[in-house]
Amino acid sequence: MKDKFNSPASRGDKEFWLTPPAIYNTLNERFQFDFDPCPYPLPEGFNSLQMEWGKSNYVNPPFRKIDGNGFGPTAWVRKGIEEFKKGKDVVLLIPTQSYVNLLLEAGATVESAGRVKWISGKNGSECKSPSPISCFILKH
Repeated sequence: MKDKFNSPASRGDKEFWLTPPAIYNTLNERFQFDFDPCPYPLPEGFNSLQMEWGKSNYVNPPFRKIDGNGFGPTAWVRKGIEEFKKGKDVVLLIPTQSYVNLLLEAGATVESAGRVKWISGKNGSECKSPSPISCFILKH
């Protein structure tokens, strides 16, 4: 069996990337986790999207839908928000674009701009399928 923390584990066409111990241990010292909604190996019949989580939760969700039985990171983010609203702590490690981390590391605050209906520079029409947009603010 592969080391739970140091190497990717695979099952068929699914890929499971496990948290490096130094990152997990640092977070665990701060938050004292009592539940892992995305454990590896996944116990038979385990579906954290349909169960109550613990008081303090560490979430390293599947990054692709194929790895999460049809559910990608958004499903765990939504469930994490649901659990947070019940008074639980939720720490999610999820992929982001490098420019997002650059902005956060520079001290930016972030606000949701919603789904922005950008205007075409060619004909002035609105975008038919707007994507979620964040507003990053660097202010003195």
